[in-house]
Amino acid sequence: MKKIKVIVTGASGRMGTQIAKRIVQDKSFTLFGATESVGHPSIGKDIGQILKTKKTGILITDNIIELFAKADAVIDFTVPKATLEHAKYSAQARIVHVVGTTGFSKSQLRKIDFAAQHATIIKSGNMSLGINLLESIVKIASSKLDSSFDIKINETHHKHKIDAPSGTAIMLGKAAASGKSKKLENIMKINRTNTIGKNIKNKIVMSSFRKGETIGDHEVIFSSNDEMIRIQHIAENRGIFANGALQAVKWGMDKGPGLFSMTDVLNI
Repeated sequence: MKKIKVIVTGASGRMGTQIAKRIVQDKSFTLFGATESVGHPSIGKDIGQILKTKKTGILITDNIIELFAKADAVIDFTVPKATLEHAKYSAQARIVHVVGTTGFSKSQLRKIDFAAQHATIIKSGNMSLGINLLESIVKIASSKLDSSFDIKINETHHKHKIDAPSGTAIMLGKAAASGKSKKLENIMKINRTNTIGKNIKNKIVMSSFRKGETIGDHEVIFSSNDEMIRIQHIAENRGIFANGALQAVKWGMDKGPGLFSMTDVLNI
């Protein structure tokens, strides 16, 4: 079977290294390229040096154009500005682009939509099976519970994470809003980072916490005067996101252009 040639962007970062490790270990894939931003100290290093393994012959580069032209897929956990640049070249090359980047603005999301007219883009605020199952459960719970139940979403991540609320919290918020046949932006109340918000009637209250090296902890709370339902997902290691991303690549190889999510990949 022909191996899938995959590029990893942000290859020396937390997620990049996890993804690169799994690509090297999986016989379905070949690590075709590893990239970093211009001026990054890892440029020119063998990815094996970053992974603390033997040399691979794959040098980390900031020259993405040639790589994208010859690859089958790219896995992208970087920042919005970089992902938009990557999406432009994915569209030109007509390849699979798995996007785990979060924190996009509305105008940036429109550019992703445009790129998906030519590339197979699989975008998700969270690539793990558990979170995507949780998303479905939250939507169902929200649809079944009446207005006497307030909704709160608490999320905790490592101190280096920039965007708040997290992409996963937004996913879960949209699921809860969808269960009420509403749009999240119309009923969302965001609290200042590192605070616990009070219940607000007919609002989805989101609170963000940044501490230590926490990988990801998300909790959705439905509470009335008489009872409380707490649904929680804790990420124990980043491998769950890497595994999901590779599963998305495999799923996307026989799809045409379009914008997809992990619920499509997992058929949830």
